[in-house]
Amino acid sequence: MAYWVEIDQDECMSSGRCVADYPAAFAFDDDELATVLPTSGNLTDQQLLRAARNCPSRAIQIFDTDGTLLE
Repeated sequence: MAYWVEIDQDECMSSGRCVADYPAAFAFDDDELATVLPTSGNLTDQQLLRAARNCPSRAIQIFDTDGTLLE
C-alpha cells in the first residue's frame, strides 16, 4: 500500500459513509466516531482515496509514503 489513512475525529460527523462503503476498513467507536481498522491495508489506494473523497466532513486523511497529505 502506497498510502496510509487517518481520521481526524474532531472533524468526524458520524455520517457513516466510510463504514457503509468499506466495513472491513472502518468502524464506529464507542462515541460513534469513525475509526480506521487494522484491515484498512487490504483496500486499494483507489478505494482509500474514494473513501476520503466521499467523507462529507473531510475527516478521512490520506497520506503518501513521504507523509504528504493527499486528501
